[in-house]
Amino acid sequence: MAVGYACLTIGVKDAALSRCILKNATQDTIIEITKQNLDALEVMMDYNIHHNIQLFRISSDIIPFGSHPVNQVEWWNQCKDLFECIRKKIIQGNIRVSMHPGQYTVLNSLQQNVIENAVRDLVYHDKVLEALGMDQSCKIILHIGGVYGDKNKAMDTFARQYEKLPRTIKDRLIIENDDKNFTISEVLEVSKKIGAPVVFDNLHHAINPPEEQRPDCEWIKECKKTWNSTDGKQKIHYSQQKENAPAGSHSDMIFYNDFLSFYHRLNEKEIDIMLEVKDKNLSAVKCKNILENARVEELKEEWSRYKYLILSRSPNLYTVINEAFVKSESREEFAPWFYERIEQALELPVNSKAQVTAAECIWDRIYDSCTETERKRYEKLLYSYSKENGTLSSLKNHLFKCVNLRNLQELVDSLYFYLN
Repeated sequence: MAVGYACLTIGVKDAALSRCILKNATQDTIIEITKQNLDALEVMMDYNIHHNIQLFRISSDIIPFGSHPVNQVEWWNQCKDLFECIRKKIIQGNIRVSMHPGQYTVLNSLQQNVIENAVRDLVYHDKVLEALGMDQSCKIILHIGGVYGDKNKAMDTFARQYEKLPRTIKDRLIIENDDKNFTISEVLEVSKKIGAPVVFDNLHHAINPPEEQRPDCEWIKECKKTWNSTDGKQKIHYSQQKENAPAGSHSDMIFYNDFLSFYHRLNEKEIDIMLEVKDKNLSAVKCKNILENARVEELKEEWSRYKYLILSRSPNLYTVINEAFVKSESREEFAPWFYERIEQALELPVNSKAQVTAAECIWDRIYDSCTETERKRYEKLLYSYSKENGTLSSLKNHLFKCVNLRNLQELVDSLYFYLN
């Protein structure tokens, strides 16, 4: 089983994607941003290899205006060496990559121009995976689309438009249930017509279930029948509903107890699970470490990234976790214990006193090497925040600038600077 995440890698230097607006999308700008984004993708792959994450969804924004007529760049040729370098790393890490066009890629639209744009977008996504040298097991995920007042007709329209697609796209395409229009039962019905594999989304299913009531594991078993050997392992999407948010909103993090409960209900463990969650790679690493019951020594790197963030939320929990590492406690299941306390801390409301404590601890690490101007700026921002006249983001930005200038990697990598 592989557990993966989608599109962005949080808390990793040089892994951010760049964009531009349409009026600035000259051919030179497009190729420049493409190269920057491919460099960022390579950094993401390095991260995935380091953490043994073997499932990753590549952002549709990797190529600016990839399927828009404004992009006339042969990026697959001009960036051939960059694609080749990334391909080697994907192979090295045994990483299965995929892509997921957005909500405006609608193959069953009533408007012909929307369908044409959708096909162009699918061609673009296939071209990215082709440029990376990926085989048929690296998929493109698509929803069925709109209902337009007649669900059966809409499903037939999707099937008809699917048959017109190039063979390479049909070989990659998998279809997914959604939270508004098409249930997993209806998507399976479409699959019978066109032969495309089905990806089960648990949160969409919870919001938009079919009339036939069956456990998730049974629907996943039905979906497995749609996957052939050339499609690779069956793939599903897993997410959790964010509290006090509209239905379908993804949680900020994956809570491990609910994830483990879902995992243990699965009949089939030879399956790839794509997490859809706000904190991306952080939850993927967490779930992987818990499933593999990572030991104390293996989690020390994780703690080095979390510790100032946890200190900024709860000095008490920081002390409890830190002492466990100092004593090298040999709990039978250390990973669940560790992440449970991380989750407890991150669930707490912002505490200004704890935030000041964390900022002071980081400042103590760099004080001696800072300039007088940097010190005065820090003192002003800390005072303003403590008196509720300034913002936490301004204080954090200054601290981050200072640690970055000194290339203090442990602090640069601290999640304190990336999560609120």
